[in-house]
Amino acid sequence: MKIIQIECTLLETPLPAPLRPAWAPGRVFTHSSCTLLQVHTDEGITGIGAGPEVGMLGIHTISELLAPYILGMDPFMVERIAPYIRTAARDGSYPWALDMALWDIIGKTTGQPVYRLWGGYQNRIPVYASMAEVTEASEQIARLQQLRDHGFKAFKLRLRRPDIRDDIRLVEQVRAALGDEIDLMVDGNQAHVMPSPQPSGYWTYEQALTVARAMEQLNVLWLEEPLPRYNYKQLARLADAVDIPIAGGELNIGLHEYKLLIDMDCYDIIQADAAFSEGISQLRKVASMAELAYKKFIPHTWSNGIGLGANLHLAASLPNCPWFEFPVDPPAWTIESRDFMLTQPFDIDEDGSITVSDIPGLGLRIDADAITRYSKEHWQSDRLAV
Repeated sequence: MKIIQIECTLLETPLPAPLRPAWAPGRVFTHSSCTLLQVHTDEGITGIGAGPEVGMLGIHTISELLAPYILGMDPFMVERIAPYIRTAARDGSYPWALDMALWDIIGKTTGQPVYRLWGGYQNRIPVYASMAEVTEASEQIARLQQLRDHGFKAFKLRLRRPDIRDDIRLVEQVRAALGDEIDLMVDGNQAHVMPSPQPSGYWTYEQALTVARAMEQLNVLWLEEPLPRYNYKQLARLADAVDIPIAGGELNIGLHEYKLLIDMDCYDIIQADAAFSEGISQLRKVASMAELAYKKFIPHTWSNGIGLGANLHLAASLPNCPWFEFPVDPPAWTIESRDFMLTQPFDIDEDGSITVSDIPGLGLRIDADAITRYSKEHWQSDRLAV
């Protein structure tokens, strides 16, 4: 089998309401978008993957930095192709969708879902609803109640108010309103802020310590990204100083960065993402490093429905992944707006878990009509002669 053609499509669809995410203070997003990748083989099997939509840079990364060097290669030779993907990431932007597409091909060819090819550990995983916006307490509680009625039993709240006392007060109010029958996680979003009109600012170590200790008292399961991404020493110091697990790593890139985070005990929970951080198969190496260090690996999944599906297979193959992140924050970020490119959006089971598909490959079916309707830019390589 060999790769004979690659297609890359930038997709964008309107959101049902404006989105004001915590990681971009002052910015308003009106669309859901992604970079769709389709890899065609000489045996008629096509693999799909997707990453964040970064404009023409996304197409350039695939068309100029990857396609010329992997066309004609055997898609089963993932480890041989991995260095090309890693180099393209260094000189371009987010090429990890290619690794997703390779494994989708491998699964379809062998008739197995990807997580089982990797020695599947679980086919159902408890989920937590991962919110996006920093809201007033009354609005936050109303959204959580709506999601709880949908079946969610765990929720991650965003903390990024100008005063950490307001962040702490918000969690106190949520806990008082919804009680101890729900699980809570919190995300400080201090490791990375997108270019935004409002001053970003970051917590000091002392502020992060104050928040962490307050979250311990409120029975929060973990505190995510409480300090800047490369503040390794203070991250390790904080993790050692508190009992609440410290989580992070979603936008670290490269196996070497994750090895450093694990070796230095910066995080108790590693949250790499197959759309943002490394190839899906390479992140299994990171998860193994975490397992050897008695740490959890719970992937970050805030990208799109295809990225979520790839991370789901990764999570289902791991013995050290007890939760799965499920991005949803209505009215703007709905299941449908996140998964607009799929014929069957992901949803949760009645017990608040998610079931992994046993359809061969990644188990995803793209909606051809949606791809046509929401395409902004499209590129495809020349087709190799079979």
